[in-house]
Amino acid sequence: MSKELFDLTGKVAIVTGAARGLGKAIAQGLADAGASVVIADIDRVEAETTARTIGNALALSVDVTRRDQCLQLVEQTVTHYGKLDVMVCNAGIDIIKSAEDLEESEWDAIINVDLKGYFNCAQAAAKQMIKQGTGGSIIMNSSIASVVGIHGLVAYAAAKGGVNQLVKTMAVEWANKGIRVNGFAPGYFENIMQGAGDIHADLKKQEQIKTFTPMGRRGKPEELAGSVIFLASSASSYVTGTILMVDGGYSAM
Repeated sequence: MSKELFDLTGKVAIVTGAARGLGKAIAQGLADAGASVVIADIDRVEAETTARTIGNALALSVDVTRRDQCLQLVEQTVTHYGKLDVMVCNAGIDIIKSAEDLEESEWDAIINVDLKGYFNCAQAAAKQMIKQGTGGSIIMNSSIASVVGIHGLVAYAAAKGGVNQLVKTMAVEWANKGIRVNGFAPGYFENIMQGAGDIHADLKKQEQIKTFTPMGRRGKPEELAGSVIFLASSASSYVTGTILMVDGGYSAM
C-alpha cells in the first residue's frame, strides 16, 4: 500500500528547466516513479539529449517568460500524451550581485524567468487541468532565499518570495477544482543554476555553506527528487499551499 501511494504510473508530468541540473534530476525521479515526462527547456538540443537519457520522455522547447509558449507547451504535451497531471515549475536563473550594483536589466531578467515564468506555466497547466476535470498537482521550485536573507540575492530572493505567495494563493483558488499547488525550497545543492557557478566554486563559499547547514554538506540532486515525487503523488493528497524545505536544516538555524 505504501509503495502505491508514491506510484506515478499513468501520470503525465512537465518539468521546466529540465535539461540539466536539479531539473534533470527531478525529471529522472518522476520517470523512475512511473510518470511520462516532458523535458521542457529553452535549450532544445540539451533537452533532447536528456529525454533520450531518461527514456520515457518528450523534449519540448519553451521560453517560460512568454505566455504563448507556455500555453503551447501544455497543448503539445496533451497532443502527445493526451492529458496533463503534474506541472513542475523549475526553470530559473540567478545573478549574484549586491543590491546597490544590480542593473535594472538584471533585475528584470531574474523576475521574468523566476516569477513571471512560474505564473505563466502554472496558469497554463491549471487551465488544462480544469478543462480535464481531473485535478492535478502544480509544484514550484522555491528556495531558502525566500525565507532567509542571503547576501547578493536581492532579485532572486524577491522572486522566490513571490513564488511562495503564488503557491499559497493559487492553492486557495484552485483547491475546489482538485488542483493542489505546493512548493519545495532547496538549500545548497551540488548542481548550481546558471549564473552562480563562479561564486559557488570559491572555497570560502564552500566553508560558509558547511557552517550554516546543520547536515554539514551540500545536497545531492537525487535527494531532491523524492520531495517532488511526494508532492506529485497521492501520498500528498491532502497537502496544498505548503512550502517543503529541502535544505539540510539551513532554514532551521
